[in-house]
Amino acid sequence: MNISVFGLGYVGTVSAGCLATDGHNVIGVDPNETKVDLINSGVSPIVEKDIGDIIAAEVKSGRLRATTRVDEAVNDSEMSLICVGTPSQLNGNLDLSHVRRVCEQIGNALRGKQSYHVVVARSTMLPGSMRSVVIPTLEAATGGKKAGTDFGVCNNPEFLRESTAVWDYYHPPKTVIGETEPRAGEALVELYGGLDAPLIRTSVEVAEMVKYADNNWHALKVSFANEIGNVCKAVGVDGRQVMEIFCQDTKLNLSSYYMKPGFAFGGSCLPKDVRALTYTARNLDLDVPVLNSILLSNQRQVQRAIDMITSKGKRRVGVLGFAFKSGTDDLRESPIVDVIEHLLGKGYELRLYDGNVNMAALTGANRDYIHNHIPHISRLMVNTIGEVLEFAETIVIGNKSPEFRTAITNVRRGQTVVDVVDVTDRSSGDNYDGICW
Repeated sequence: MNISVFGLGYVGTVSAGCLATDGHNVIGVDPNETKVDLINSGVSPIVEKDIGDIIAAEVKSGRLRATTRVDEAVNDSEMSLICVGTPSQLNGNLDLSHVRRVCEQIGNALRGKQSYHVVVARSTMLPGSMRSVVIPTLEAATGGKKAGTDFGVCNNPEFLRESTAVWDYYHPPKTVIGETEPRAGEALVELYGGLDAPLIRTSVEVAEMVKYADNNWHALKVSFANEIGNVCKAVGVDGRQVMEIFCQDTKLNLSSYYMKPGFAFGGSCLPKDVRALTYTARNLDLDVPVLNSILLSNQRQVQRAIDMITSKGKRRVGVLGFAFKSGTDDLRESPIVDVIEHLLGKGYELRLYDGNVNMAALTGANRDYIHNHIPHISRLMVNTIGEVLEFAETIVIGNKSPEFRTAITNVRRGQTVVDVVDVTDRSSGDNYDGICW
């Protein structure tokens, strides 16, 4: 393919060099004449492992050159990659002035171009930026051409780390293509066809957000490991050994198991152990803001569920599932019980059903918890799902018991389902409200 790459910083230079190595004809574009001259003389404008040799080889081969002329680059290519910077503003928002300027330039060059051209944003941008900045700026600059019809637009986040960027380019964890229409996406599929990585085609908004989910997760992992290490040192434990063992668990710790957005956690282990560790840190005069924020964040998710339910404006509420998760009768620190308690305090009428919770069969700590902390729960329990559905105006799904998915397909007109654990999905209809959609 013939490709133009706008912005010859880390992402742009690495992308341009690697694409040329893959056999594509690449034109790098940058307003900085020094960068352009360096590329054209076979010298990398950045310091990065392996990229210097790649730039030298590909300029010599004739597959890579650079220019300051946007019109030349657009007319001589069928795809343009936007790799300009999106620095932070003082308030934390992104400065998209470079992106906007490049879109104006590309759009102006597309005015007189008859052949189909794909514009791909690799610059990191917040969700909504493609729709609010990139696409309208391109369309306005083209003089009336429409994205998705007259030219293609995609979002293609990069996952390159400085100092290992070339290796990362050829060994990506995934290739994400956010497309406005299939034709544009197909061009990127062809471009990355030689890479051994999962290929995901999705909307531009999801593609934009994936990059932020990734980077914030990486930042959180660093901070979490540091705080665990700080506690370990204070109690005389080798934090490196602790985290090495931690990372060997790929079934739960380093896996997708807990990485699904939904409701708050509960039960007899997680809340108790978070409290214990943060208590230990306080006694050691350690500041552990990440660990301290866990229970606070969890409580915010409980409040989110309460707000979803009360916003429906209906007083009769039925709850399907109130053990802290499906497949257990454990009500200790169940977040949905917190929701029930709040609703009762506000005068709501409730009916509760959970096939795993049988008051006559409960024993031990769970029975003591119910009798000592939530004795009124038993008076609200009914024996069948049908009784809840008959009574309730708002039906709350409180855990992921499989029987609830089929039961709520029979809701009546005027009833609303609030699904705080995402048993349902977007196709469920207008009377369903999921906690993540």
